[in-house]
Amino acid sequence: MASEAATPLTPSADPTRIHNIGYRSYDGPRLGRAYARRSLFSQSLRGAYGLGRSAKSKVLPMILVGVMCLVAAIIVAVAVATPNMTDLLLKYTRFAIVMQAVIGLYLASQAPQSVSRDLRFKTVPLYFSRPIERIDYVLAKYAAMASALFILTALPLVILYAGALLAKFDFADQTKGFAQGLVSVALLSLLFGGLGLVMAALTPRRGFGVAAVIAVLTISYGAVSTVQAIAWNQGAAGAVEWLGLFSPVTLIDGVQTAFLGAASAFPGGEGPSAGSGVVYVLVVLGIILGSYAVLMRRYRKVGL
Repeated sequence: MASEAATPLTPSADPTRIHNIGYRSYDGPRLGRAYARRSLFSQSLRGAYGLGRSAKSKVLPMILVGVMCLVAAIIVAVAVATPNMTDLLLKYTRFAIVMQAVIGLYLASQAPQSVSRDLRFKTVPLYFSRPIERIDYVLAKYAAMASALFILTALPLVILYAGALLAKFDFADQTKGFAQGLVSVALLSLLFGGLGLVMAALTPRRGFGVAAVIAVLTISYGAVSTVQAIAWNQGAAGAVEWLGLFSPVTLIDGVQTAFLGAASAFPGGEGPSAGSGVVYVLVVLGIILGSYAVLMRRYRKVGL
C-alpha cells in the first residue's frame, strides 16, 4: 500500500505564455486637438439633421426644414404671380419671428440628442481621454448647434432673396433687407443654441430636455406676449418694451427693431428705441456668454 501513495506533482515548466495577437503601435501622424475639435463639430452638425444616423432620425429635422422653405417659397410665388407688388409680403427680419414655433420645435428635438445621449451613456469621459479638453467639447457642441439653427433660418431667407430678385424688386432694398435678416438669424442662432444646450445638458433624460427647451422658448414667449398685451391695454405702454427682456423671442424682436429696421411684433407695433435697444443687446450677449459659462461648469463635473 505504501507504494501506491501519491507523490506530489511538480510543474515541469513555467506556465506563463506570451501570445502575439497582432497588435501594432500607431506610427502615423498625431492630428491633435484641432482635428478632434473639428471632427466633433462636424459629427454634431451632421447629427442635427440626422445625417449618419438612422432613417427615423432624419424625418423630423428634414420635415421642419421643408416647412421653413415651403413657407418662403409660397411667399415668393405670391410675389412673382401678383402684379404691381414692390416688396415681399414678409420682411426678412420678420420671417424667423413668425416661424419661431417651428424653430423652437427643431431646437427641442435636436439639442437633447446632441448632448443628452453622451450624458446618459456616460461617454463624455471617453471624449476627454483623447487629446481634447472640456473647452473643445463645449465649443464644438455650441458651434454645431448654432450652425444648425443658422442653416434652418438662413436657407428660407436665401429663397426669399432669390424670389425677390426674380420678381425684379429693387436690388438695393432687397440686398439690405437680406443682410439685416442674416444678422438677425445669426444672433438668434447663438442665443437659442446656447439656451437649448443648457436646458438639454441639465438632465441625461431626453424627454426632460425636450420639455425644458419648449418651456424656455414657447411658454416664455406666450407669457410675455400676454403680459405685454395687458400692459398695453391698461395704458402702461412704457412697460411693454421692458417686458420684452424676459423672453428669448422678444429679445431678438427688440434687437432687430432697434437696430435692423424691423417692424416690431410688440403690442401697438412700437418696439424698443435705440437707447433701450442697447439694453436688449447687452442682455442677449449676457445670455450667450452665460450659457457658455454654464456649459463649461456642467462639463467640469461630468468629465470627472
